[in-house]
Amino acid sequence: MMVMAIDTTAEDRSTTTTSSLQPEGGLSLRARLVLFVLCAAQFAVALDFSILNIALPSLGQSLHLSQADLQWGMTAFALPSGGFLLLFGRVADAVGRKRVFLGGLTLFTAASVLATLAWSPESFLAGRALQGLGAAAIVPAGMALLTTTFREGPQRDRALGIMGSLMAVGFTCGMVLGGVLTQLLTWRSTMGLNVVMGAAVLLAAPRLLPESRNAVRPRMDIPGAITVTGGLLSLIYALSTAAQKGFGDTSVLVTLVTAAVLLTAFFVIEARTAEPLISLRILRRPTVAFGNLGGLATISTMTAAVFLGTLYLQQVNRLSPVLTGLVFGALGVSCALTGTLAPRWVARVGSAKVLAGGLLLQAALTFGLLAIGAGTGGTWLFLVVISLAGIGHMAAMVAYNVTATSGLPDDEQGQATGLTTTTQQVGVTVGIPLLAAVASTRADVLSGVKLGLAVDAVAVAVLALTVAVGLGTAARRR
Repeated sequence: MMVMAIDTTAEDRSTTTTSSLQPEGGLSLRARLVLFVLCAAQFAVALDFSILNIALPSLGQSLHLSQADLQWGMTAFALPSGGFLLLFGRVADAVGRKRVFLGGLTLFTAASVLATLAWSPESFLAGRALQGLGAAAIVPAGMALLTTTFREGPQRDRALGIMGSLMAVGFTCGMVLGGVLTQLLTWRSTMGLNVVMGAAVLLAAPRLLPESRNAVRPRMDIPGAITVTGGLLSLIYALSTAAQKGFGDTSVLVTLVTAAVLLTAFFVIEARTAEPLISLRILRRPTVAFGNLGGLATISTMTAAVFLGTLYLQQVNRLSPVLTGLVFGALGVSCALTGTLAPRWVARVGSAKVLAGGLLLQAALTFGLLAIGAGTGGTWLFLVVISLAGIGHMAAMVAYNVTATSGLPDDEQGQATGLTTTTQQVGVTVGIPLLAAVASTRADVLSGVKLGLAVDAVAVAVLALTVAVGLGTAARRR
């Protein structure tokens, strides 16, 4: 039965008791509007991450950004958005999830204005970095608002399914809109769209969203925050630049070692801290550990497959940016449809089985992509197979969010959703440079793409089996 969460603090009690339930336990109008606002913000973040992909060459010419430096258009966003997620998830628990969500959304919208009006490479990259910082607050605070607003069960599963599908659709829509807007207008329109979306959500969110925070404010784990943020920043930087410089480059190796040292120090600190940023007790829960592993598997491998597919469509089959975007639009449609069905599958057979099954389906269909070749037939084969693979991917996305946040009290939801959103960001970052490096070992593009897809398929299959065994073993022990 769906209810709006009741905050225990007097300050915001009025905002959380005004909702009314629909008959038969359905969603009230207010609950639907809350879900719409949260999903719109997450959609904007996902759209922003991908919309610039196809616009980068045009942007580089306009701002005189060199070919080697174009990847900073993506990296400048990815660094803060991934590095600060856990910290902002914990801050949201302490000072209020609505407050952090609105602060992040305000920063994201203002930064989009800067990126739209950018007059130099430095001003544009500053705007992208501030967008990423805003996203680092929006995503965990928004997810925690969702999981504390909607009780665990079918309604939360449905809400997570809608949000997950919209994030996947946002990513693919970004590629479609990036090509269309850049070709019809200019690259600036891709950033201007974020201003419009952010402003629209800001108008609705303050009145609609309930406040939610822990009843007892936790003390901030400063050493843990410093080490995990530094570790994630180092990891994301290394992985984002490895495709251009290679994993043997000194700067990449140094940052990878730095990431390993800082993240190891983080876990040591968390084991000894009374109020850790992330409780190791949560990390020991099989649903949290294997749920996030499944999320990392499906996100990293699917984003890498999309990247390799972009190379195949544009460099082998010579498709225009608009047509390339439309091919991936079919993937977005399959993800959207699956997002509405996956919560029913979770309710029927359980999130663990849907997670493992979705990963295995994604792996099997990624193997099917090895049959692509040059020409129109290959393009159509790619469109059909990648769209079907999206069914497995989206089912795994919904199931991983349900699995990794289930069975936890509200005062731990900020930590849990901070982990899931960190998994998403690291997943988006880790797959592309790794498989781009694999593909670059072949002389011609087509054979390189096929090698990358083969490694992609093997990786997701192995991880699927690991998740299935881990969650199955845990279930038998209960």
